[in-house]
Amino acid sequence: MYFKRIYDQNLAQASYMVGCQRQGTAVVVDPRRDIGVYLELARAEGLRIVAVTETHIHADYLSGALELAQATGATLYLSDEGGEEWAYAVAHQPLRHGSRIELGAVWLEALHTPGHTPEHLSFAVIDGARADSAVMLLSGDFVFVGDLGRPDLLDLLDPLNRAAGGVDTRFWGAKQLFCSLRDSFLKLPDHVQVWPGHGSGSACGKALGAVESSTVGYERRFAWWSDFLERGDEAGFSRTLLEGQPDAPRYFGRMKRQNRAGPSPVPTHALERLEPGALDGKLLLDTRPKEAYQAGGLTGSLSLAANRTFETYAGWLLDTEHETRPLVLFARDPLEAQSLRERLWRVGIDRVVGFIDTLEGLPLERFEPLGVRPLTDLEPDAFVLDVRTRAEYEAGHFPGAVQIHAGQLYTQLERIPRERRVLVHCQSGVRSVGAASLLRAHGFTDVLELEGGYPSWVRAQEEWTRSRPLFRL
Repeated sequence: MYFKRIYDQNLAQASYMVGCQRQGTAVVVDPRRDIGVYLELARAEGLRIVAVTETHIHADYLSGALELAQATGATLYLSDEGGEEWAYAVAHQPLRHGSRIELGAVWLEALHTPGHTPEHLSFAVIDGARADSAVMLLSGDFVFVGDLGRPDLLDLLDPLNRAAGGVDTRFWGAKQLFCSLRDSFLKLPDHVQVWPGHGSGSACGKALGAVESSTVGYERRFAWWSDFLERGDEAGFSRTLLEGQPDAPRYFGRMKRQNRAGPSPVPTHALERLEPGALDGKLLLDTRPKEAYQAGGLTGSLSLAANRTFETYAGWLLDTEHETRPLVLFARDPLEAQSLRERLWRVGIDRVVGFIDTLEGLPLERFEPLGVRPLTDLEPDAFVLDVRTRAEYEAGHFPGAVQIHAGQLYTQLERIPRERRVLVHCQSGVRSVGAASLLRAHGFTDVLELEGGYPSWVRAQEEWTRSRPLFRL
């Protein structure tokens, strides 16, 4: 049997290639949209991709399943569980609980494991040359290392505008997860390896482990949920599962809709190097480090540093369903521009038409952040915008601050007064620079970031409180 995990560090997303080397065939599970990595891997291993599938309708990235199946002539297998509201709109071979994808001596057996989503499947992998029972489970967003897939996304997103109305579905999802663990996962032998669809850093759970894989036995004994299952305490399980789930960025709903309908093919046109003067009518994505943007950036551009969070923050800040302008990247050379373009493909951002490699000649402005100082020195009528997660906000926040997660910001701009100075902050100063640039791009004229993020200010207030006994935070 051939087995390979393909991991995208930036999205914290895992896809898998499983093959029968005797027959020279393979299946790809949960492919991302830039499919070249799977084509090259199959060529290198002498395998022919004959099947493509995915565990569920993804929310955090755009699937490459349809495109990979079309490129290879493979059969596209997709879930037919969960009801009509969760039926894929593309032609496919339906999978139900117990269905098989056969690759000679190796096969995948579909297990319906709802909870994260109603149609969710996990895949038991059987190496028939050695045994007739599972050696591993591709668990998708059902079981992670040390955690479970969150069941509340439908409430937060109502992504299909139909499924259960998107109202309080988290409680039903939690119940389904409890049943899926009891009736499917815990009936597997302890030795079965568990290979999930995400690792640490994904917003599809709240406490994902950084280890690549686990086993059924290890999770049975040490996972936070194991005691609840052993006692049959569904109420306690649901309460603990739903507590503290991270905010869901708005673009997750768009991903759900596009993945259900079938993503369009990735663009094939070459990127053009543009002169800075050709930016009229286009939106510049300033990919320099945040310090460079603050030292001299273009008002109306978006600050999206080309680091590990590039595509995630792009999904947060770009309203691609309403923002119709062509996109231009700042990049040092064509290779970097193409690499960044491909990363944007993964979250369904396709309208990149070119890149610039200099900002010379453009009307740049300094966006110097506001240095740490006593809160009493801030203008009393300033609007303090907290773009951290709800959990971060609830753990401690500035008096009077309004919390809007950076990934929800573009849909809630009406909550921010344009006639007042806006002070934007996050936890470290990374998210706030992008949020501030988004406000400027939407016509807010008096926007300042709070340097260093909330903890820096708290520490400073404590120091001033000790030195000035009458001061209170």
